[in-house]
Amino acid sequence: MTYPQAYLQYLVYFHGNRDYFECHEVLEEYWKEVDPANRSSHWVGLIQLAVGLYHYRRNNVQGAGRMLSKALRNLSAKNEELEKLGLESTALLHIIEKTLHDINGGLPYKSIDLPIKDTDLLKEAEELCRKEGFTWCMPSDLSNKELIHRHSMRDRTPVITDRLNALKKKRLT
Repeated sequence: MTYPQAYLQYLVYFHGNRDYFECHEVLEEYWKEVDPANRSSHWVGLIQLAVGLYHYRRNNVQGAGRMLSKALRNLSAKNEELEKLGLESTALLHIIEKTLHDINGGLPYKSIDLPIKDTDLLKEAEELCRKEGFTWCMPSDLSNKELIHRHSMRDRTPVITDRLNALKKKRLT
């Protein structure tokens, strides 16, 4: 099966350098390009999963819990859609539930891996990971402040500009 390049990149960031912020960015850009009539809640769920883990790693347990709960709802919607993404749906949902349990139990963040069922997808993602200089399934580098605090350190000018332009456009219609 052929998967979108953005999804492959998401998997590389998720499992390689654990850059959940980039996971969010790459899938959100892809999601925006998809015709709204064909948008799957699973793309949103994967984005929410990455954002939830980003917040959990930063010890924002309230934000992490909210995001992961939303991810769980979106990813639970239709298991066959998750299977089309090469993931083992039951295992993924269990991993998210366990992570929510860990958050609620006050346990510290630890990296998780997505249960990739499609062996061709796994090989392709691992190879892309190697090409980018990352080691597949390495634990998150908790000493990397740039990685952990990317959201709060980034230049938000383009995001703010895009949102203002969208709001202006909406008001004109």
